[in-house]
Amino acid sequence: MLRMSTLFLRTLREDPVDAEVPSHRLLQRAGYIRRVAPGIFTWLPLGWRTYRNVENVIRTEMDAAGFQEMHFPALLPREPYERTNRWSEYGDTLFRLQDRRKGDYLLGPTHEELFTLAVKSEFSSYKDLPISLYQIQTKYRDEARPRAGILRGREFVMKDSYSFDIDDEGLANSYRQHRDAYIRTFDRLGLDYVIVSAMSGAMGGSRSEEFLARSEVGEDTFVECPACGYAANTEAVTTLAPAEYNRALGEPHIEETPETSTIEALVSYAQDALPRPDRAWQASDTLKNVVLLVTDPDGASRPLVIGVPGDRAIDEKRLEAALAPATVSAFTDEDFEQYPVLVPGYIGPQVLGKDSESGIEYLVDPRVVAGSAWVTGANEPGRHVFDLVMGRDFRADAVIEAAEVRQGDPCPVCGQPLAIERGIEIGHIFQLGRKYAEALGLQVLDENGELVTVTMGSYGIGVSRAVAAIAEQSHDETGLCWPVAVAPADVHVVVMGKNPDVLAAAEELCEQAEAEGVRVLVDDRTGVSAGVKFNDAELLGIPTILVVGRGLKDGVVELRDRASGDAEDVPVSEILARLLDRSAVVRTD
Repeated sequence: MLRMSTLFLRTLREDPVDAEVPSHRLLQRAGYIRRVAPGIFTWLPLGWRTYRNVENVIRTEMDAAGFQEMHFPALLPREPYERTNRWSEYGDTLFRLQDRRKGDYLLGPTHEELFTLAVKSEFSSYKDLPISLYQIQTKYRDEARPRAGILRGREFVMKDSYSFDIDDEGLANSYRQHRDAYIRTFDRLGLDYVIVSAMSGAMGGSRSEEFLARSEVGEDTFVECPACGYAANTEAVTTLAPAEYNRALGEPHIEETPETSTIEALVSYAQDALPRPDRAWQASDTLKNVVLLVTDPDGASRPLVIGVPGDRAIDEKRLEAALAPATVSAFTDEDFEQYPVLVPGYIGPQVLGKDSESGIEYLVDPRVVAGSAWVTGANEPGRHVFDLVMGRDFRADAVIEAAEVRQGDPCPVCGQPLAIERGIEIGHIFQLGRKYAEALGLQVLDENGELVTVTMGSYGIGVSRAVAAIAEQSHDETGLCWPVAVAPADVHVVVMGKNPDVLAAAEELCEQAEAEGVRVLVDDRTGVSAGVKFNDAELLGIPTILVVGRGLKDGVVELRDRASGDAEDVPVSEILARLLDRSAVVRTD
């Protein structure tokens, strides 16, 4: 039994100054976590209980699916990550350190290499496969901007599992098993979530899906199609080539367009000075060419130009996902000086492309289709070219999905308008394929005695992040409202008044409940007002609040549902059965 009189807990009446989102604010105010440094937190007793409940749900479902738990160190040698190129690909997000002998180590951000080497050291035959292994382990990433409490930290806990199969058919089956286990896990945790198509990013691989908890404060933006059910992270959304596009009004012609280095200024000038006969000029008639500096994992930098319709902006996350593991930065004035062919504000595709004299790579948005005509820069200050046709007057090296996705854009499956939502990533599953097995030499003998490379899957759940995601979805204006499955206790007993007989009766009820398996937190503090006790009960968010006070003389106690606020008087003789019923609902699901 937890007692407020002795519990290591201090609730806060004011929001912490650094708290940005509800989970960060309430978890600190309720005494679940405390900040140690940016992105690093201590779990206090109630928080640790809640975390462990989440972890236990995850572990139970992983074990039920037949996956085997193991545990790797967090301090890892450099060599395996060198062999997969991730020592350099991770860049500044990797915590690197040296031992006293100047040997290089890292704090593990993820453990594909270690799992792969473990299987390589133990298994050598197709008869050993398939197998799925997992761990629940602390991870480390040197986030540039740790924020939102435990939602985006530099130290966090993940459940990461890996499947090992002899062929792609086996991988597909392992992927389905993990996907089903994740659905059961997040259902048990009481999360409102959506499964979306995603990018594999630096992890590599083919098929990839994210599990996103719906939340207005989520860092992930995703789309949903109300018509057909399509859902995808915006980084993975594919753009439909337009059925109708800009048609050329004639041969390309260069026009004087003074002081039109922005799309808005260009459209306004063209409308006044160069009106078209059929309709008004629009930003979507223009081709905006954005210059970026791309840095490859080996440190080499190069310019890249991306052409997008003038009414669209570049989405940084989509761009980074498309170019990973390379990183992207803005093109500076000094960079422009090194490439005089690039005229700021008036860049056109005529001088671009790997095969052009400039040698500058040129990628275009999928809307820039063959036969489409554009108004774009003439590569001279104050001049633009009109009716420049893709495929006739210029070409691109490739297509890139980097432009922003908007509410109402057509669904790539059915063409109906998309809705845009926000969410918190709580899980991510990948069909990795053979990337890591090939790099680390993971092979087994098949049934014909031939060596074949094992194919892998990777499956992650943010354990500590799930606590915050649940808090984001389970709170109101007065505090947290935990689901029973993860709450640090089933019932919060509030003892009212100073009468020792009331306290004794409450103690007896608590002991009976504990004996039946009900987890109890009792506010047995003396010298604390009723208002403070009720405020703390609402802030802590235990699912059921039991008030033992004046009604005891009439043989009743008050039972409150924390989430709904509904309250009723219940005879003392019935209260144990009611508590058991409320505590068992989620546990037997």
